[in-house]
Amino acid sequence: MQSANMLLKKIIRSSVLPFVAQHGMKKDLFPLSRTLSLSLCLKQDNSCSPSEKLDLDAWKKVMKSALREEASETVSESKELSALAAAREILEMWRLAGRLVPENISEEQLKTFMECPSKSAKKKYLKFLYQKELYKKNYKRKMDEKRERRLETQEQASETDETKRSSFVCLWSSSMDRAYNWRVAQSMIFGQPLVFDMSYEKDMSIREVANTVRQLVLSEASNRRSVDPFHIHFCNLKEDSLYHKELIKNYREAWSKLLITATDQCYTEIFPKDKLIYLTADSPKVMKTFDHNKIYIIGSMVDRSIKTGVSLARAKRLGLETAALPLEKYLLWNTGAKNLTLDQMMHILLTLKDTGDWKKALEFVPKRKYCGFVSKPVHELKKNLKLINALKLGRRQEELRKQFAKNYSKKLTQK
Repeated sequence: MQSANMLLKKIIRSSVLPFVAQHGMKKDLFPLSRTLSLSLCLKQDNSCSPSEKLDLDAWKKVMKSALREEASETVSESKELSALAAAREILEMWRLAGRLVPENISEEQLKTFMECPSKSAKKKYLKFLYQKELYKKNYKRKMDEKRERRLETQEQASETDETKRSSFVCLWSSSMDRAYNWRVAQSMIFGQPLVFDMSYEKDMSIREVANTVRQLVLSEASNRRSVDPFHIHFCNLKEDSLYHKELIKNYREAWSKLLITATDQCYTEIFPKDKLIYLTADSPKVMKTFDHNKIYIIGSMVDRSIKTGVSLARAKRLGLETAALPLEKYLLWNTGAKNLTLDQMMHILLTLKDTGDWKKALEFVPKRKYCGFVSKPVHELKKNLKLINALKLGRRQEELRKQFAKNYSKKLTQK
């Protein structure tokens, strides 16, 4: 008897209670459960009161509604699973066909793919997921490579720590620092000036200004280690500017001891205009030789969006002579901007100042930007460039398709 009552209570909790909660029948729940629990007692004891009789019709309705809801839920779940399986098969077919399909796709992404209104929208969504997955893979690969390099450098540093601790190495490094500082000090009196224009803060973001200052630090370090260094001038450098804050952040206490000239004055107020040459990639005039009597100006700007004509416009407003590096004359240039970093410009100018050889100087240009040095006549180089562009951009294939369409239309008209 007790086991039967417990079974009935479990059935009520699993099926009746959710239905009653949905239809707001909380008040009548206790009498119904009471009649169900006393059903076995009624068979044996007929002296029960008439108020405790079992309402079988209501019980049947409740059970049928619960069974219908469960059946509808199972049907909807099975339909959804079959649709997801069909979508996954379609994606697998597209992947085998060579389309841009991600390797791993979640159920939510698969549902959004199924909800796309057209086939082109589905392709665009899959391309977006593929590019996102590719970006994550490349980022992970780069981070792994950086981690391996860092571990290698740490191992090398741990191996060379014992040699660095020796007195001879310490004496050598201190003496070399003194020699470098002596050369830079001499360049401040007798050396050729080199100006960095620090007036492009409004044209850059905070991150770009930070990248610019890092390149300036590298440029100053390479200039200090050269045989014949420049006398570096940081012109238009305001005291509370982002340039000034980032320079102090990088140099710290060494900023006040740095052997350079930092001023808020413009270079036109310090040097005569006829000696100034503004180096910009947008200049129509190409630099042929390095002039030791001129003062070259480099714009301290790093822009990822490649804002063309900013430095050229500034030089024209000030009435200064401009020049661009002869990259196309000596290098077989690929497609892309001809903007170089500040430390690369410093290496090029230092090499030109010491040797005057453009090939040695232009070796500091990143090799991803050019195919090689020019060693053939100009007309042959133009043919090679056209061939490279045709292979890259697919112009040859488009021409062949157009020619085939013309010939095919002629054949149809002849028939």
